[in-house]
Amino acid sequence: MRRRSGTYNTKRQLADLVNWPEARLAQFSEQLLYGGNPEHKRNPGDFNLTPPNGARKGKMLCDEVGVFRRQEALDLLRSGVAAGLISERCINGWPQNIWAVREGRVLEAQLEQSETGTYHGYPLQPEDPFAELVLQRLGDRP
Repeated sequence: MRRRSGTYNTKRQLADLVNWPEARLAQFSEQLLYGGNPEHKRNPGDFNLTPPNGARKGKMLCDEVGVFRRQEALDLLRSGVAAGLISERCINGWPQNIWAVREGRVLEAQLEQSETGTYHGYPLQPEDPFAELVLQRLGDRP
C-alpha cells in the first residue's frame, strides 16, 4: 500500500468528555449506524458494497486490520464511543469522527450521513501523529 503524501489532518481533536457523560455516550452508541465505503474495502465481506475496480492510491483498507463483517465494524465504533474516543466537532449532534483500536492499530470512522448517524471507517496510517493521541486517551481511561 502506497503511503499518503502530504500532511495529515491537523484539525482533528478529541472531545472534552465533560460534555459527554456516560449516559449520553451510551445513548449515542445505541443510535449510530455503520454504512461502509467501498474505497476502503478489497474484500466486501457482508457490507453489501462493490469495491472500485482500482483502489485509490493512499486509501487505507479495512482488510489490513481484518474487519470483514458489518457487525464487527459497528462493535468497533461502539467500543470507541465507550472509551470516549470521539471528536470535538459535531454535525447535527453526531461527532464528525470516532476512533477505535484493534490489535494496536488505530481506526478512524467518519460521519457520512449526519441525518442518520451513519459512519464509515478505515485504519489510520501508523505514522499519523493523531494515532498516538488516540492511544494516549485510551490509556487514560479505565
